[in-house]
Amino acid sequence: MTDNVDLIPAPARCSRNTAGRTSLGSGTALEARPGTEGVARWLRATVGAATGLPFPEAGEGADRLVLSIEPDLPPEGYRLVSDGGPYRIQGGGAAGVFWGAQTFRQLLGPDAFRRAPVRPGREWDLPRVTVEDSPRFRWRGLMLDVARHFMPKEGVLRYLDLMAAHKLNVFHFHLTDDQGWRIEIRRHPRLTEVASWRARTKFGHRASPLWEEKPHGGYYTQDDIREIVAYAAERHITVVPEIDVPGHSQAAVAAYPELGNTDVTDTTALTVWDTWGISADVLAPTDTTLRFYEGVFEEVLELFPADAAEFSAFIHIGGDECRKEQWSESVAAKTRIAELGLADEDELQSWFIGHFDKWLTARGRRLIGWDEILEGGLAPGAAVSSWRGYGGGVAAARAGHDVVMCPEQYVYLDHRQAPGEDEPVPIGFVRTLEDVYRFEPVPSQLSEAEARHVLGTQANVWTEVMEDAARVDYQTFPRLAAFAEVAWSSLPAPQERDFADFERRMAAHYGRLDALGVAYRPPSGPRPWQRRPGVLGRPLEGPPPNR
Repeated sequence: MTDNVDLIPAPARCSRNTAGRTSLGSGTALEARPGTEGVARWLRATVGAATGLPFPEAGEGADRLVLSIEPDLPPEGYRLVSDGGPYRIQGGGAAGVFWGAQTFRQLLGPDAFRRAPVRPGREWDLPRVTVEDSPRFRWRGLMLDVARHFMPKEGVLRYLDLMAAHKLNVFHFHLTDDQGWRIEIRRHPRLTEVASWRARTKFGHRASPLWEEKPHGGYYTQDDIREIVAYAAERHITVVPEIDVPGHSQAAVAAYPELGNTDVTDTTALTVWDTWGISADVLAPTDTTLRFYEGVFEEVLELFPADAAEFSAFIHIGGDECRKEQWSESVAAKTRIAELGLADEDELQSWFIGHFDKWLTARGRRLIGWDEILEGGLAPGAAVSSWRGYGGGVAAARAGHDVVMCPEQYVYLDHRQAPGEDEPVPIGFVRTLEDVYRFEPVPSQLSEAEARHVLGTQANVWTEVMEDAARVDYQTFPRLAAFAEVAWSSLPAPQERDFADFERRMAAHYGRLDALGVAYRPPSGPRPWQRRPGVLGRPLEGPPPNR
């Protein structure tokens, strides 16, 4: 790393060309060579808005920025050259050029992250450096739960911008759960009429006696979804939707009672759940349920098309934390088990997941689910999100399945960031900025061949105790910056990583987050208005399991 080049994520190579800096001004032109036109649009709309630079189309001479695709670079790799001009951002593909443009923006300083110039007419300068870089992992993800607390569309678009600024490229969109259904399905209108809102909301952990006594809800229209997917694609981010089955489905059953286990409970009395935890009201393993969700997924496939993006074929079906009590009492479920020649309710869940595995595969798509879906076997193309530690990822990779590593003990960003009493609604293990920085996505037990099944990693943001965008920001940042470096950069072993250097670079990065309006947790602890005094959480003691 060169002096005064505080980039996050850390690049593979950064070298000083000559001493001093070089300036950009109103005459600095922008030349977009074939395949880079989208990056040029982004630069003019985003960096141009912040700097006031018009970036006119290229003329001649040194005072220009040239975007180009160079086949000698990896697809997401880039080379940025600032040596007095012309400035050059080269990538192995359009994505590589885009990630290079993110580095270019960082080099301009924090004010380049604003939405309008704060000092009109100023000159903008760059260090004279060459940066060469490419990502360690292909899947560098963020999962956002909008089911527990709805995030309006503008907030989702903002998070896509924040992801792009950190070179993250997969947005796992958790759209359904017991507490709300957030996507319009036209053939099943009650999913938005009924299942998208709840009458009140538990404030804090489920043990808290506090309630917010007002309706909460919202959903994305199909055009909203198309806009989100297109906006993400312009930023080289793939959106992977999650429709959770057969558990975490009380909201859907509240809207359509026939989906539930009607022979053991009065599903017509169900409402969208207003507290946290794992509901016992799960989907019934009936043909009615299968046909209903096939209809749901048909519309989902149309809204999230498989295209040239590497991970666009994936559809996440959840598959986690499915309680079996109702199935154990249900004559219909027991009949289904007997008809299928299954041993028990656990195998019934595997059959349910397997049905949609085959259904999606037949349509050219790939199923991905939480690591519980391993129980009972999977089709060859299915992938696993390993959340209950490293074990699920190890088992999946050894069985030949692709894996995304997201163990809750390391990268669940709803977990508290410090042990202090001022932390708002403390949940789970203490996971500091340094803890996240020392996370290693590839399980040490895997052989080199097995490790190739690790597509990458993602951080998960569950929003039970995040009632608004400011709370999401607080839990997510600055830890997402540390995670982004883990996902992108080729770092040494966890205990050999230079956290002091990362903290030094973060001192500059906080200025970028300030310019972006991110309500992050300061290194000194929460600001007074970020605390939630008197709101119960659920702290857990002890270290996470060993890898």
